[in-house]
Amino acid sequence: MSSLENLSEFMRYLAAHPAEENLPALTSLSTELGVSVASLREQLEVARALGLVDVRPRTGIRRLPYTFLPAVRKSLGYGMALDEANFQLFADLRKHVEAAYWHEAVGKLTEEDHARLQSLIERAWTKLDGRPVQIPHDEHKQLHLTIYCRLGNPFVSGILEAYWEAYEAIGLNVFTDYAYLREVWDYHQRMVDSICSGNYEPGYQALIEHADLLADLLDHRPVK
Repeated sequence: MSSLENLSEFMRYLAAHPAEENLPALTSLSTELGVSVASLREQLEVARALGLVDVRPRTGIRRLPYTFLPAVRKSLGYGMALDEANFQLFADLRKHVEAAYWHEAVGKLTEEDHARLQSLIERAWTKLDGRPVQIPHDEHKQLHLTIYCRLGNPFVSGILEAYWEAYEAIGLNVFTDYAYLREVWDYHQRMVDSICSGNYEPGYQALIEHADLLADLLDHRPVK
């Protein structure tokens, strides 16, 4: 089965004209594709919801770079609205994705990336050692996303970015305790030390062990 068979006429047009950034008006596309303007408007809204196009009064319809995130975001959001426990299932998926891509991802990081990771570690410890203590959530999020930033795989990045949005949506950026935070950042320190030394296996083991901490936290967290 062709990958285009399940697409709307508008999405087929997008796929067939990848070089076009600014797209024709719906009236022109209606004539070209033999589809009513009303139908194209519905198809356009779907493409817009998936983050494929941007629509503005003066600039018209503009193609956006492909990203998997909008599709995952909407589906995950709906799944969590049905049952917040679905976040735990998605967190397990994210854990396996990070583990599967660890060695490939860290091998692609640059010296600049290493410096950024070290800076995030320093900022996190400063927050944890401060008075008052601050939760280094942004550092946590940016550290993980930086580790996988060079893969060039929109499906991996879409899953990981959606995870952090959901993590914040259910309040895990504030739901925690100090001992847990210090233990998590001990693991992060080991991960970054491993990456910067070029000896990736200890960092991989730290990644796996620290992911189990989150699983334990979720198991003991009340679900709405």
